[in-house]
Amino acid sequence: MSNLNLSIGGRQFVVSCPDGDEAHVEMLGRMVDERAKKIGSGQGEARMLLFAGLMLADELHEVHRHSPTPQAGSAVPVNNERTEAAAARITSLAERLEKLASALEETAANA
Repeated sequence: MSNLNLSIGGRQFVVSCPDGDEAHVEMLGRMVDERAKKIGSGQGEARMLLFAGLMLADELHEVHRHSPTPQAGSAVPVNNERTEAAAARITSLAERLEKLASALEETAANA
């Protein structure tokens, strides 16, 4: 396992990932950071990260909604395994963002 430092929404996060996945996780972090920058920090950190996760989930939903459905006997191969793997990673990131948002909101409420 490797530890990475990701900068998201102006804050540093240390995340673990399997060896060899560092570049991919860094790319995912940049994607989340791009959405967080669009939202801005005026919402508070937890809400900013939550909305960034929701934006990514919405983008994934649109991709699935507009992707052609394979027809029986179709000669066009569809890489469902890759799509499902991407969806699983995004779902995992969204769950982690929700946990982080909850923890940050709880910390803010107790401060």
